[in-house]
Amino acid sequence: MNDQLRITGITVTPVAFRDPPLLNAVGVHEPYALRAVVEITTDQGLTGLGETYADEGHLSRLGRAARALTGMDVYALGAMYQRIAAGLAGDTGADGSGLTGLITSSSTVDRVFSPFEVACLDIQGKAVGRPVSDLLGGAVRDEVPFSAYLFYKWAAHPGAEPDPWGEALDADAIVAQARRMIDAYGFTAIKLKGGVLPPEEEIEAVRALRAEFPSHPLRLDPNAAWSVPTSFKVAAELDGVLESLEDPTPGQKGMAEVARQSPMPLATNMCVVAFDELAPCVAQNAVQVVLSDHHYWGGLHRSKLLSGICETFGLGLSMHSNSHLGISLAAMTHLAAATPHLSYACDTHWPWKDEDVIQPGVLAFADGAVRVPRTPGLGIELDRDALARLHEQYLTCGLRNRDDTGYMQRLHPGYRLRSPRW
Repeated sequence: MNDQLRITGITVTPVAFRDPPLLNAVGVHEPYALRAVVEITTDQGLTGLGETYADEGHLSRLGRAARALTGMDVYALGAMYQRIAAGLAGDTGADGSGLTGLITSSSTVDRVFSPFEVACLDIQGKAVGRPVSDLLGGAVRDEVPFSAYLFYKWAAHPGAEPDPWGEALDADAIVAQARRMIDAYGFTAIKLKGGVLPPEEEIEAVRALRAEFPSHPLRLDPNAAWSVPTSFKVAAELDGVLESLEDPTPGQKGMAEVARQSPMPLATNMCVVAFDELAPCVAQNAVQVVLSDHHYWGGLHRSKLLSGICETFGLGLSMHSNSHLGISLAAMTHLAAATPHLSYACDTHWPWKDEDVIQPGVLAFADGAVRVPRTPGLGIELDRDALARLHEQYLTCGLRNRDDTGYMQRLHPGYRLRSPRW
């Protein structure tokens, strides 16, 4: 083989997959979630896969980046990052809406670079016959633990048949949802997406979960739906019940104020989502746990950099999830396997989907964990028939940008986005 692997082509394919009506602080999930599949081909016949968001602005930047990277060596990741940064100069990229990562303009390059880096690592692993986790320093765990990710939800999207999960709008239904998810996947930790109902009702749901699952670590994430005083009240009420409280109130200043009185650690994937937000966070002690996400922290190597910073400053580390497919789960699993400083089970939306673009059989949950693939690269293969089907679904579904708030307002015209709401 030559000492270089040249990129001969990059294909970016937007896809849409069915998504239940999951409720959150800014509205409700639309009937389809959007993702983009990145496939890189090389002059030696090796291919690699990446996955990312598929909102229109992001797709445009991905296309520009793909053209800029064609012809480069798949090992030249630093040069690729620089080329993307140069090509995006002046493009703030502060678009996207709802809970699509809630990204600031500071991480535009990281967001665009990430899926290309993952695909290149997939190719590198195949070239040397080693899994991606080995390219990141080697796995320190054979299995990666994930948490049951619970949502308040409607029984169905308006006009559609009820989905298999059914309605969940009170504590009893949330407990039933958790029981079903844990029975199916074996999760040993639980996270509830809050910010939907009045805080008293969400406190009741957490207490009901504690009664039903006395040994499971519990987390609550209201996505900054509460004021500082409300956050104080909820934290006090759930002292000794929650493992961590995620983004109770907006902004680092408010989070720091809550942290000074909170009996449990505060976690975030909202007020620290880019490297330039770490220093003020540490200075204010605004959070104690950072939820990493390679999709907007710049890929797998830069997520390892984030881990080192967190370890240096005594911050815990977990992993954030958005609605995703199997390429992302594979990348998340390799990254988590090779990250010693991983303090908590990772998030995943995996149980909420029933479609994918990869061949089945590689990624499976047992006792709430995914075994790390040991085959070369990410260890997964693209299902081209499924990719074509989900791309056609993207073309026909009519959605081009995630908009939880807009969807809610179309269904309930009186709905208004407020942060904090309580």
